[in-house]
Amino acid sequence: MIGFVLFLFGLLATIGMCGLAAWSDYKGFRIPNLVPLLIAAAFFVAYGGAHLTGQRAEIFLALPSHLGIGFAVLMLTMVLYGLKLFGAGDSKFASAVALWLTPQGMVAFIFYMTIIGGLLGVISICLRKWKPVKAPREGTWFAKAQEGHNAVPYGIAIALGALIAFGFIGYFDLEAWTKLLGE
Repeated sequence: MIGFVLFLFGLLATIGMCGLAAWSDYKGFRIPNLVPLLIAAAFFVAYGGAHLTGQRAEIFLALPSHLGIGFAVLMLTMVLYGLKLFGAGDSKFASAVALWLTPQGMVAFIFYMTIIGGLLGVISICLRKWKPVKAPREGTWFAKAQEGHNAVPYGIAIALGALIAFGFIGYFDLEAWTKLLGE
């Protein structure tokens, strides 16, 4: 039971940090460095708790798999950063989230993150062209887009892609949760 509680704590902390990152990116195109640090710490607490209680195989892959997925996303996002398509905060945030993923989850994460990021880009173009928000808060995504900037708050896409990927992995499966609680 303690392994499940630590898993749930880590998952909820990660979801909370995803929300904070998305909101912060929308408000000022910044993702605080604390966000990826807390997400990574939450992963290691959840993983460690599940491992110590013998529930690791029920929830997670072997640790090198999770670390490899995180590293692969870090490499991908560093290339995007080098091409000026991604911010440094986005890269750190996506890499920390990737620690939680499986290979199937990583595919879902990248797919949905890309789709949502593209939709945000289209919305930015529409905001720039039509300026529908009369008095947007200064410094927010809406204000920057309406001023003609090309920036997109990709933290929103990363957060939503992560939540969808977590669903694919089964982190929100109540039947699996019941099984874990019964052990």
